[in-house]
Amino acid sequence: MAAADVVIVGSGINALVCGALLALRGKRVLLLEREAVAGGCIRTEELTAPGFHHDTLSTLYPLFVTAPHYGLLGPELARHGLKFLNTDAPTALVRPDGAALLFTTDRARNAAALDAIAPGDGDAYRRAMAAVEADAALVFGMLGGELWSWPTLKLLLGEARRRGLKGLARFFGEAMRASRTWLSADFRSPAARGLFAPWVLHVGLAPESAMSALMNRLVLFSLEQVGAPMVEGGSARIVEAFERLIAARGGAIRTNADVAEIIVAGGRATGVRLASDEVVTAADAVVASVTPTQLYGRLLPAEATPPQVRADAAAFRYGRGEMQIHLALSAPPAWPDPALGKVAMLHVTDGLDAVSRAVNEAERGLLPAEGTIVVAQPTAVDPSRAPDGAAILWIQLQEVPRNGELRGDALGEIAVPADGCWTEAVRDAYADRIVARLCALCPGLDAQIVGRRALSPADLEKLNVNLVGGDPYGGLCSIDQFMLWRPHAGPSGHGTPVKRLFHIGASTHPGPGLGGMSGYMAAQAIG
Repeated sequence: MAAADVVIVGSGINALVCGALLALRGKRVLLLEREAVAGGCIRTEELTAPGFHHDTLSTLYPLFVTAPHYGLLGPELARHGLKFLNTDAPTALVRPDGAALLFTTDRARNAAALDAIAPGDGDAYRRAMAAVEADAALVFGMLGGELWSWPTLKLLLGEARRRGLKGLARFFGEAMRASRTWLSADFRSPAARGLFAPWVLHVGLAPESAMSALMNRLVLFSLEQVGAPMVEGGSARIVEAFERLIAARGGAIRTNADVAEIIVAGGRATGVRLASDEVVTAADAVVASVTPTQLYGRLLPAEATPPQVRADAAAFRYGRGEMQIHLALSAPPAWPDPALGKVAMLHVTDGLDAVSRAVNEAERGLLPAEGTIVVAQPTAVDPSRAPDGAAILWIQLQEVPRNGELRGDALGEIAVPADGCWTEAVRDAYADRIVARLCALCPGLDAQIVGRRALSPADLEKLNVNLVGGDPYGGLCSIDQFMLWRPHAGPSGHGTPVKRLFHIGASTHPGPGLGGMSGYMAAQAIG
């Protein structure tokens, strides 16, 4: 029988942050990962051809380097081999006709570029970033702390005194605005709207979603402040650095260790039982980095939790699926604007309406006619990921139906199975459509492709059990499943009805992202 002070189920970014912080405080931590490799959505593999190192899932880490725990963990991880590389051009828009608009880490430069295409748009952008700065204490305080807590209540009381009750109510009312409302009202240029709108997809929202304007501005603010950090050598090196840090403090990460049950005795979590029947005891706490449906439907005995909590977990809703395409290239792509060659992550779309249309089609179960193409260029930031002179492209499609909910093709060209599940044939046909659009933009790209690997929502779900139906964001991020109501409506924070059992991950507050914030909050609660 194995034993630890804290047992953590899973090894994604939240589990790693939680485990590392507790290890630095002297706790013996043990992370249990069901897959053969640790890291959850963080892994690097030679998916296409030898020498081409692709980040299979996540690739950018602005939220991690701006998180409150990075000041402590950053230097420790650096000592264990982690190094971030960056660029001053984190993102860009590329329209179907090849017209481009770049976004940099220089606010004045961004404003000037926006004013050049539509006078006044630069001022609108400055106002938006100034608003983020003015509200930073409140916004980041709520996103970075337990909502059901005395510190958050004190924060709100302080803001009420500073702003007045009407002023605080005005803030929350404006925070509910949709990105479409903000972009349409404040920006004249379709290019500016198209540059900003796709970033709501990266937080699991749509341009029409409540609160998407606020999240849109927060993402842009983060990109402006810290760029688009990538890991030298591939994202898996984050996991390796965490493993070394935890091991140096007496802890460990075990792979191929599928947790079948969380053991509860006297209303308290005392350990876990693996699928192999091995029992691991936890002296202080158990932390589960899983979805609510897993925690309350599979891992916990039914008698350990109230019926309403189990019902809420069973009703938890998941969002759109995601697809990825990884390309190995003999040379960097020839974008219409050469400046695009140094951009970390760009979006190929015709603008705000195109993003909305593709989201709507995906949510109705259709393969979009012209989905937003997210293209990251890791070798533009880190040439070591490919052979000399070669390149890789990391392509993400965030507007596709979840596995099991595929009903058709908006263009009527791709036949889909009656059961709504993704097949290799559907995946490859849709990947052909996406790659053809990129080849039309970049002359000679088709001849440069030396390897391709596509991953459908079904493939993603097989890689990570938390990606339910291929949803990469741990559940639908609608307002009724966000902030106070994530993962369920009830005052719990990251605690659960079971004493000393903590729930973390993208399905919990503050939601998806690679910042490790829920792991940080749980570590604070465990002490």
